Amino acid sequence: MKLSRESKISDEIPTSSMADIAFLLIIYFMITTTFAATQGLDFQLPQDQDETPQVEKEESVLIEIQPSGQLVVDGQPMELDRVLEYLKPKLERNPLKPVIIRPDPSAPYGAMVNVFDELRQAEEKIGLQIRNISIPTQREIEAFWF
Repeated sequence: MKLSRESKISDEIPTSSMADIAFLLIIYFMITTTFAATQGLDFQLPQDQDETPQVEKEESVLIEIQPSGQLVVDGQPMELDRVLEYLKPKLERNPLKPVIIRPDPSAPYGAMVNVFDELRQAEEKIGLQIRNISIPTQREIEAFWF
């Protein structure tokens, strides 16, 4: 069997079906964007009210740690073992009441850890869990506190 060398391989890329594919893609995208444009969100606008609603200001409990390691809770000096009994009536009224621990930059680190540990043990000691404990960074204190 002898092969002939007369058959030449064409160096052109067949693009006859490219136009069909492009046309089908254009039709597909035109139809799908039309479907997306007809969809909308269902929402109801609020009723027009004459009076503005009263929002109660939520006071947080601020526990400050002095450079000497002493605690000041809401402006009152307090021992660590009395903090949870001070918080108990406040947490019974609002279990999501925020408790902010604000240590002085020169306060001992162990004092902050002791306060945090005491707050985490609230469920075992007073039967209520403190869910919202926050320790702001020094940048947050400088930006928002003063």
